[in-house]
Amino acid sequence: NSEVEFWLRNVSQHPDAFWLPRATRKFYPDFVAKLKDGRIFVVEYKGEMLAAPGITETDEKRAVGELWEKSGGGLFLMVEKEKGGLSIREQLAAKLART
Repeated sequence: NSEVEFWLRNVSQHPDAFWLPRATRKFYPDFVAKLKDGRIFVVEYKGEMLAAPGITETDEKRAVGELWEKSGGGLFLMVEKEKGGLSIREQLAAKLART
């Protein structure tokens, strides 16, 4: 995407990894991007089995990410291989278009 300055795979065991707090441990989203306007865009990927509502860990990660976004931390998106007829690329583009 032309709005992305750079992105990286967020490695949970790295000492400089980006994380968000959960009730019992840290949440390390899969990808972190810096947008050209200076904002941070955090992306968590979930496969179909883990993306379904009612999966406690997934629901908690989604809630934490959305709260972080609402508090002004940056942008958060939980993507799936296909969601609402949109591919991963289309989900990312739609999120960026809304903000």
